Amino acid sequence: MQLERATLEKALPQADLRVLLMVLFHHTGDEKWLEAPYAPRRNVRLIADEDAGLASEIQAEIRAAALDILSASAPSVAVPDPDEATLNRMMTHSLSEAVPSEYAPMMREQMGFHTLGSAIAKPQSQPQHPIVIIGAGCAGIVLGKLLNDLGLAYIILEKNQGVGGTWWENTYPGAGVDTPNHAYSYSFGKSYRWSQYFSPQSEIQDYLSDKADEFQVRDNIRFGIHVTRVDWQADSKSWQISYVESDGSDGGDGGEATMDAPILVSAVGQISLAKMPNIDGLQDFQGALFHSSQWPKDLELKGKKVAIVGTGASSMQIAPSIADEVAELTIFQRSPQWARPIPRYHETLSEGAQYLLEHVPFYAAWFRFTMFWRYGDGLLPHLKIDPEWPHPERSLNRINERHRIEMADYIRDKLSRRPELIDKAMPDYPPYGKRILLDNNWYDTLLKPNVTLHNEGVASFTERQVTGEGGSVCTPDIVVMATGFEVSKMASRLNITGPKGALSEVWNGDDPQAYLGISVPEFPNLFMMAGPTTGLGHGGSGIFIAECHAHYIANTIVTMLNEGIDQMAATLQAQDAYMSAYNKGHADMIWMHPGVTTYYRNSKGRVYSVMPWRLVDYWNMTREVKLSDYELG
Repeated sequence: MQLERATLEKALPQADLRVLLMVLFHHTGDEKWLEAPYAPRRNVRLIADEDAGLASEIQAEIRAAALDILSASAPSVAVPDPDEATLNRMMTHSLSEAVPSEYAPMMREQMGFHTLGSAIAKPQSQPQHPIVIIGAGCAGIVLGKLLNDLGLAYIILEKNQGVGGTWWENTYPGAGVDTPNHAYSYSFGKSYRWSQYFSPQSEIQDYLSDKADEFQVRDNIRFGIHVTRVDWQADSKSWQISYVESDGSDGGDGGEATMDAPILVSAVGQISLAKMPNIDGLQDFQGALFHSSQWPKDLELKGKKVAIVGTGASSMQIAPSIADEVAELTIFQRSPQWARPIPRYHETLSEGAQYLLEHVPFYAAWFRFTMFWRYGDGLLPHLKIDPEWPHPERSLNRINERHRIEMADYIRDKLSRRPELIDKAMPDYPPYGKRILLDNNWYDTLLKPNVTLHNEGVASFTERQVTGEGGSVCTPDIVVMATGFEVSKMASRLNITGPKGALSEVWNGDDPQAYLGISVPEFPNLFMMAGPTTGLGHGGSGIFIAECHAHYIANTIVTMLNEGIDQMAATLQAQDAYMSAYNKGHADMIWMHPGVTTYYRNSKGRVYSVMPWRLVDYWNMTREVKLSDYELG
């Protein structure tokens, strides 16, 4: 496709030159673009400078070559689909850091050179009834897409009136993604015009809605379906799903109905059930009080006194978004959080950058790679505890200490005008011990004259008053409970009962375990997406994990059909071996540090939600189905 020269020339000054070098190599095959003096300077910033640290004359040469090649009447492509060795060389050169060779197969898929699911065999038959997926968030959508590709009948049951899952529900002010959109997106499908690096909830919701249509998944979704219980039927080797249906309007609920599913997939995720703490007098409060994920439509904030309970990810997005509108904002903080500064967090993509992403072949794929890599596995090695480190009370190792100093200096600098806030805002545990947060103008918000930070949890409510554990008192009109989610429940919230009991009992409340985070012994034909052990605590994209699960589950379903397998569930031995490796992997990770309290760890002191492995390790775990790890029937 020929590009209009004047438009391209206008856009090229906004090009990321790491990406543009790879585009030149694709088109020319000339290895000079993978050698000095066209070697970008290594840059580990979350959003790196587009000039790649190259000399001005080299920058000009790269742009001039791109202009001539891409505006030619019939631009040639010498390397349309690089083999793994070539791709690995390209990745290493573009980043100026060694990329291990094992990443090449995964990145071929993530960059769109190899399509997700294309290696799965075609099914030779259909199940007796449609496969049932519960949840139409990003996970349910991608699995539906793969089942469409395979020609398999399925139904998605969604409790809401639209797709998106957590992005449909969490509409609070400031809601947005904390992973760059070009990495937090599917590895396939038409390009989407993200307005900025970190887009707001409305764009993410729009993206997922568009993809449900593009992938032809929407017609398979039944909205307003609330699953009440799920029971295994031994005689038919299927699940009986009990549910009630609602049209979303008052009084629209119908009676309970049932359907059968030979194969059931839970795609309800880990952060879909609001957690409300048991605080004395909570029900007595007479003002507006709600969980952050249940933000009322048309809520009037102007001139109101607002209290936020909690200082996690939601609070850090809400507070800066409403502080200038409300009369008073009081924040109750049980413990301070580390937040990474992102200087370009709110920056929009220029028209030139958008043009390159939409029109220049290979540009979007490599732009995605650079974002994916910076938010991927690079941090993981620095989250391991060094037993010889002399300061274990404040950090884990030399690099973790450097990060602590950088973030601590940042907090001191941001709050220098209010020294009394520094102690309140300064964490006393190693960086990344809790969910990684990004500074969304949080510290600037704390400085505002109408904002008060109480370094204490909430002890009690009365009809009009909130009292902190340290005795602080406020009288808000509105209370926002930014208190997180019932992460440990996962699929057990669906009230699933297998041949030998309820999943909630097997998981003993908050101790969920599953083989690969996907299959549980004695629960045949039940598969989970975003199950236990598969969360991301070190970086990466939740959509990447959804693609791993969709590939594995689709592949497993086809294997069942082609091998004539009526039922299968992971063996206890397979789960025990997987969980043993998982627990061993966490033994020296930050989330087991004695100074850290995090929802990643349960009441037994075991990390249950996030993985200790690299993304590439889990990607490889979910490539093939090992029937020897399953009990078949």
